[in-house]
Amino acid sequence: MPQPAYPIIDTHQHLWDPKRLSLPWLKGAGPHLNKRNAIEEYTAAVEGLPIASAIYMEVNAAPDHKLQEAQQVRQLIESGRHVTTAAILSADPGLENFRDFVDPFQMQSWVKGYRQVLHGGSAPKGYCLKARFINNCRHLGSTGKTFDLCPRPAELKDAARLADACPDTRFVLDHCGNVDPKAFFASNDSRRGSAPPNAARWKEDMTELARHPNVFCKISGIIARVPKQWTPDDLRPVVQHCVEAFGDGRVVFGTDWPVCNAGGTARQWIEALQQITSDWSPEAQQRLWSKNAETIYNLA
Repeated sequence: MPQPAYPIIDTHQHLWDPKRLSLPWLKGAGPHLNKRNAIEEYTAAVEGLPIASAIYMEVNAAPDHKLQEAQQVRQLIESGRHVTTAAILSADPGLENFRDFVDPFQMQSWVKGYRQVLHGGSAPKGYCLKARFINNCRHLGSTGKTFDLCPRPAELKDAARLADACPDTRFVLDHCGNVDPKAFFASNDSRRGSAPPNAARWKEDMTELARHPNVFCKISGIIARVPKQWTPDDLRPVVQHCVEAFGDGRVVFGTDWPVCNAGGTARQWIEALQQITSDWSPEAQQRLWSKNAETIYNLA
């Protein structure tokens, strides 16, 4: 299959070296994650692909290693030797010291925004609707930084309420709202397994979230949940609804490497998405692969 005709901005690049950064969650992760996945491994994984630049995505480091993570990423970017040119750092708007951490980065152009994962066990339902969380997300809007949303699929309505409360903050919804693509499989499809029958609710909640013009959708993550035998058509319903809801002007692409390797390589994911979007207009394809990211993340 030919490569995309457009340069790609990977808006979701994870990198880590367990010897340099404390990542407690790695202990329970699969073998493709519980190892060194640094820039050299990423470079090898995307060799031959038209990755023009990449945005580093925080990796949920231990609280006392978040500043160290930021320092390591800054060194990587400033070296100028790799595709990584910007970063989304880890910071929890629900914490009292949130602004103490983010404000020193306010004038750092390589820092485009922040993320606190909301789909793990440490974030209870409704956490993103706490007053401090909302006020700190408003603060990000006032400084021009983004916030990546990564909620559980059943809590997309919370994300909509947060976006409504922070109209001047740009939110980027990760991984198509963390939906399991197997939820769209036919009931008699043996590959479906125990996927929850939440497709209809997910579509409804995504449509509601998309009504907020300050929310953008990242087409990423879904390949990590596919069964061993899969085709691009298995992912098509998810991608199609995201674009129907948000429009081709509010979607961006991300590899979610190396998490994507649970279902397929970065190359397989890109080629699958190319096939899914092959009937889009050239302008819409270019917006997905790079142009929207340039606007959303204020990339030079």
